[in-house]
Amino acid sequence: MSVFLEALAWLFSPERLGAGGIPQRIGEHLWFTLIAFALASAIAVPLGYLVGHTGRGREVAVAVAGAARALPSFGLILLLVMLVGVLQIGAAVTAALVILAIPSILAGAYAGIEAIDRRTIDAARAVGMTEWQVLTRVEIPLGLPLLLSGMRNGVLQIVATATLAGYVGLGGLGDDILQGIALRNYPQTLGGALLVVALALVLDGVFAVLERVAVPHGVRKRGGALPRSSSASRTPAASAAN
Repeated sequence: MSVFLEALAWLFSPERLGAGGIPQRIGEHLWFTLIAFALASAIAVPLGYLVGHTGRGREVAVAVAGAARALPSFGLILLLVMLVGVLQIGAAVTAALVILAIPSILAGAYAGIEAIDRRTIDAARAVGMTEWQVLTRVEIPLGLPLLLSGMRNGVLQIVATATLAGYVGLGGLGDDILQGIALRNYPQTLGGALLVVALALVLDGVFAVLERVAVPHGVRKRGGALPRSSSASRTPAASAAN
């Protein structure tokens, strides 16, 4: 308990709240997170929509998403740093964060579309909608909550892994944790860890609200459940987003 109180004292000490302190570390951490999340979404969302809408490449997408989840975060960062060289450390870390976030976002994108009742999509086509209109007016709005769920998992993966950026000298909240370990300053280590947890909880809460808001009004009135495909063969894809 004394270490916890000392960690709180470290967090709220004047020197930690000034220039070069906690606000700067949080800003660096959020910057890594934002860039990696944007890049991962730009890659994974179109691919996920393509797989979900056409049904092509579904097995490959499921296999890749599952395999990528097993990648060791620290090992991947070190491997990419060694491959690109020490002069491109920022790019290597960003690439590692993107790779680790893609599986969750990809799974959320295609699972959101595949979870929609096929009768809804058939009805849209029956009234004369083009494939593009079906995708943009029916599939994307109804699949948005599951996409946001995948994004939620992806951004939490990035926040946790970005802590390791301190190992290669890029700052962020991991810097304080690593300094505390090296100096055996356990209040500092715990304080840095608490900041990572707090940041993750805040972002998790933001995405939880977005998920709830994204549920279409008509679906929410029926109890908040998205229409699901009745085909048992589509169930693994919906499960993959979680």
